[in-house]
Amino acid sequence: MNVMSATAANSAVSPRLPLILVLFAASGGTALIYEVVWYQLLQLAIGASAVSLGILLATFMGGLCLGSWLAQRLPRAAFHPLLVYAGIELGIGLCGLAVLWGIPLADRVYISALRYGMPGLMLRGAIAALCLLPPTILMGASLPVMSRFVESSKRAVGWWGWLYAANTLGAVLGCLAAGFYLLRLHDMAVASYVAAGLNFAIALAAWSLAANAPWKASAPVAPRPAQAQHPGAVHLAIALSGATALGAEMVWTRQLGMMFDGTVYAFSIILAVFLVGMALGSGAASLLLRRLRPRIALGWSQVLLAGGIAWAAYVINEVLPFRQMNLSGGGWDIALDDLLRSLVALLPAALLWGVSFPLAMAAADDKGGDPARPVGVVYAANTLGGVVGALATGLVLIAWIGSRDTQRILVALAAISGTAVLWPELWRRRSRFWAGALGAALTAVCLLVWKVPAQPGDMVAYGRQLPLLAPYSKVLEVVEGRNSSVAITRYQDGTLQISVAGHVEASNNGPDMRLQRMVGHVAALLHPHPVKVLGIGFGAGVSAGSFTPYPSVASITICELEPVVPPTSSKYFAPFDNNVKNDPRTRIVFDDGRHFLLTTAEKFDIIASDPLDVWVKGTATIYSADYFENVKQHLNPGGFFTLYVPLYESDEATVKSELATFFQVFPHGTIWANTVDGRGYDLVLMGQAAPLAIDLDAVEHRLEQPDYARVAQSMREIGFNSASDMYSTFAGQQSDLQDWLRDAEINTDRNLRLMYLAGWGINSTLEDPLYRKIVSYRKNPSNIFSGSGPSRELFYAKMMNGGPN
Repeated sequence: MNVMSATAANSAVSPRLPLILVLFAASGGTALIYEVVWYQLLQLAIGASAVSLGILLATFMGGLCLGSWLAQRLPRAAFHPLLVYAGIELGIGLCGLAVLWGIPLADRVYISALRYGMPGLMLRGAIAALCLLPPTILMGASLPVMSRFVESSKRAVGWWGWLYAANTLGAVLGCLAAGFYLLRLHDMAVASYVAAGLNFAIALAAWSLAANAPWKASAPVAPRPAQAQHPGAVHLAIALSGATALGAEMVWTRQLGMMFDGTVYAFSIILAVFLVGMALGSGAASLLLRRLRPRIALGWSQVLLAGGIAWAAYVINEVLPFRQMNLSGGGWDIALDDLLRSLVALLPAALLWGVSFPLAMAAADDKGGDPARPVGVVYAANTLGGVVGALATGLVLIAWIGSRDTQRILVALAAISGTAVLWPELWRRRSRFWAGALGAALTAVCLLVWKVPAQPGDMVAYGRQLPLLAPYSKVLEVVEGRNSSVAITRYQDGTLQISVAGHVEASNNGPDMRLQRMVGHVAALLHPHPVKVLGIGFGAGVSAGSFTPYPSVASITICELEPVVPPTSSKYFAPFDNNVKNDPRTRIVFDDGRHFLLTTAEKFDIIASDPLDVWVKGTATIYSADYFENVKQHLNPGGFFTLYVPLYESDEATVKSELATFFQVFPHGTIWANTVDGRGYDLVLMGQAAPLAIDLDAVEHRLEQPDYARVAQSMREIGFNSASDMYSTFAGQQSDLQDWLRDAEINTDRNLRLMYLAGWGINSTLEDPLYRKIVSYRKNPSNIFSGSGPSRELFYAKMMNGGPN
């Protein structure tokens, strides 16, 4: 078939291209919904450490790369592109449903898995690949396949960029729909059903269009000599562009997350701004493509990108942290504030990354060959670069050389990317003017590399509250780890604090010390002979260190996600945590607590959980009913589980969800209050399998034994001069709160409802009203406490007075 007849056959294509853009936008929306859901599901199964997330990202992006590479190698004229696209969308929808129900089954693999080390990592990678590669390969194939629906011409090359822009714009909508609606108000199953339904609708629409849009492959045309340029430099440039994009996203998401409280909404906003910029940039480049020389424009866009990366680094580290942020508004007010700040910082660089993709496809086009080849290879190179950039940044560079030098490398790589494309062109054209311009630009880049600002230590310490708190404290040390950054600060009154990712995690002031030691003592003092204990989260080490004085404790296991926390914390908090890190009984496992319990066969007498605040993205996974059930299975007979629950920066729906979820698994659970000057502040929940019975005389007698002298001293240091003092902080039990908790939302692995509730109520100042409401339901706990007349009467008097304070 000659070119003329093929062109005539393809004349029916043009009127349908706007409809194709709509389908591609919808497809991009489903991809982001799936990405959010799959990341949450796989984190539950294989852990939330940087290594685990790196495996997830490499698998997801690797699937896109492989799909785009394979698609351009399919026979060109075998099938109508719209029919192939319909099959792809149908396959994605089926895979989406399969992943939803298949990933939870991966938990069973870990029952007899290879545990830790390289075999365990290989198993995690195999599970991630098994789950994500089939659908992501199909996603990666869609753009090269659809490029064949557009004839290969300069006008058609612009449509390739429009397809990419539409897909990216749809991804923005999918990201926001998932974060702010589908998962906030529903659950992962509903989100997956919506995405799969859209896939099936897209497949049906593409099949219908194929029936009414005749298509035949154009005969290949040999490129003219002027067009036959080797695309290697273009592929290198777009690969480096992908590497800088994903690398910068890793750095900036981490830094902005500190300022935006690390909620699930903050991460959705940051990702959406990235995608908006890329969609707008891709659309603009596609619109102007006829007026541009693609290679020259691609090269200069990358050189300009070096400035965009430097701009973001400057705004994030020198401007935004020191501007007062929203500390009083509701969920939508906070979201708008975070959105505007993200736009100012990220949009210039995101626009240039978006510009690069259609320019690269046009620069690699051979003007007459199979259009799937330049599209597929460029897409594959871009996603492969993204995989390398994300893994290198997230797993190596930030922890090794810090975020400042990592951003310096990204600025330099953008300039190298542009130079790789521009220099051969300038050499061929012998253009002294443009060669001089490039030299001047590279000189400016060197200055920008040198001027990239350091990450403020106060930002790591205080995040959104930096302008409010930084004037009253001094940063003593900042360490950037693989998973998060850690800061040690000292207030003017001498109070030490350890902060992780912009949140104060622990301190040595009175209320915080009392809470941290209560997490240990409330359970340990009741257990007649605790031997093995597990602590979830190291923090200041105080909770885990509260077990060291107990004479029977022979093993203290601590799960900590970030390896730099224990050594950094212990430099300053060893006098307050009984130097628990260096205690010969202590073993530190660097993994998230959920994954550790999922993969260990060990059982414990006490499990004490003192994690990050619940609104931080990912923390809700260790407040779910499924996790509590797993904890219950890892308790020895007569064992106890204690859990920290904040009342500050929480609203009623959040606290009710935490309590109702806990009581669903531990119906005999109890609440213990940590107050400040009689006002509510935070809580400790304690659960066990059997009904709780506390003989006050027996516990007091145990505390008076000589081998419990260090335990008694530890309690006196936090204001408890007797066992009665500590247990008078009793605030209620499940039977007291049944009516209040009747409408509470249960946090499960399937919905992670708490992550969305807590993130929405973060600016609340309801700690004391919530405490008052809880204790207003408290009834006489005669079913729990017993003892001699005088001791019991003294206990009840203290309890009704809110404890020993």
